[in-house]
Amino acid sequence: MRTLVVWCPDWPVRAALPDLPRDEPGAVLEGGQVLACNHAARVEGVRRGMRRRDAQARCPELHLADHRPDVEARSFEEVLLGVEELSPAVTPLRPGLCALPVPARFYGGEEQAAAVVAERVVSLAVWDVRLGVADTLFAAEQAARRAAPQDVHVVEPGTDAAFLAPLPVEVLESPDVVSLLRRMGLTTLAHLAALRPSDVHTRFGAHGALLHRLASGQDPRLLARRDVPPELSGVLTLEPPVSRAETVAFSLRSVAERFVARLAERGVVCTALGIEVEVDGVVASTRRWAHPRWFGAVDVVDRVRWQLQGTVLPGPVGGVRLVPETVAPVGEHAPVLFGAGTRAADDERVERGIARVQGLVGHDGVLAAQVQGGRAPAARRLLTTWGEQAQPARAVGAPWPGSVPPPAPATVYAAPRPAEVVGPGDRVVGVDGRGGISCEPVRFRATGDEQWRPVASWAGPWPVDELWWDEAAARRVARFQVVGVDGTAWLMVVENGTWWTEARYD
Repeated sequence: MRTLVVWCPDWPVRAALPDLPRDEPGAVLEGGQVLACNHAARVEGVRRGMRRRDAQARCPELHLADHRPDVEARSFEEVLLGVEELSPAVTPLRPGLCALPVPARFYGGEEQAAAVVAERVVSLAVWDVRLGVADTLFAAEQAARRAAPQDVHVVEPGTDAAFLAPLPVEVLESPDVVSLLRRMGLTTLAHLAALRPSDVHTRFGAHGALLHRLASGQDPRLLARRDVPPELSGVLTLEPPVSRAETVAFSLRSVAERFVARLAERGVVCTALGIEVEVDGVVASTRRWAHPRWFGAVDVVDRVRWQLQGTVLPGPVGGVRLVPETVAPVGEHAPVLFGAGTRAADDERVERGIARVQGLVGHDGVLAAQVQGGRAPAARRLLTTWGEQAQPARAVGAPWPGSVPPPAPATVYAAPRPAEVVGPGDRVVGVDGRGGISCEPVRFRATGDEQWRPVASWAGPWPVDELWWDEAAARRVARFQVVGVDGTAWLMVVENGTWWTEARYD
């Protein structure tokens, strides 16, 4: 059985920046480094593994986004479903890459089959899709990476080893092994394949033996078919159609209970639910609901009721369909042994209320706030769509020189407010390049329209020299904690002799 690999290059960029024009540079960051970038960014010199500041220095117009694996997987599901319409045995390798047996006999040849698959993917607005055909999965993936956009590279049967021989060892994507191979003078897959298997296993272990087989064109991995689960959707048909949301919700209770029970029988729970409402046989309302834990029968009924109440339908409801869009093993969402009392019930009511608001304003309209690493209070704020896993761009535990010590301010202003801080003789307090202050603060105004207040105590400065390598974006600031005689406490910052109020301690 020959293998066909479908590769959508730079999928993390497409998933994170779906509205970015193809001719504008974009990149996805993980841990402050470039995880993926598109062709326009590579033309400007941006490369994978490059630090954020280096990438922006080479391409100031670079559009950046944080790495969100859940969004990448969810968006690639549309491509998988589209390919499955042509061949049911699709194996997703990772978002942006999948494989399937070549349906050559059905379409009249391997190139013809690849052309049909490419046309189907392009119809989903994925313009850059590349395909590879070979005897083994590894060779087919390497062939796809050497194909032109919307084209296929076919490796003739029995020639996988010859095709792989001139490729560099870096295609094995095993940095530790590749580094050692380079130091040993083995720069191509042909050099690695020429070694005796026993010697490779002795030196590199089982992992090295697998890489040796891949380099020799003997990929032992089999395509694991993407199991399309049995019919787990729940369907409610109403005859005659019903206009009231409460009546529809009441009729849906037994369907919701069976829906949750069928999932439980397979040892999974639903964490993302699609609800389709039909009017006159046509889907009139579709919404995707996320849950921070998992959906129970009561949760399902509530979401249907809220969706009906928040949507203007063209007529009475004739049917409702429940689609489990995302499922997870029940063990990952098991309740805790303790703390499942009153507090858990309160949390459940809060979650239901937030989910209802989410149904009214949209999936991305409700955000949950968390803390990430950074120096300024505003930079430490991390907003994530309710129900999705947070992906901090900066680690909390990393050292942040110049950051203000705890406690954190309770109120952080969306935009810093103009302020004034003066010392004896109404001289403006300043900070020099070495972090020394020109004079001690005596009085201040937290905002420009407030009365002057005497300073009871103060702490600082905490100087920060940010983006010094970028002349346009460089900032040199110093932060102070200032307490007035009335007991109010403020976090203030001075930059180029100008004072601003960033936050207030409540």
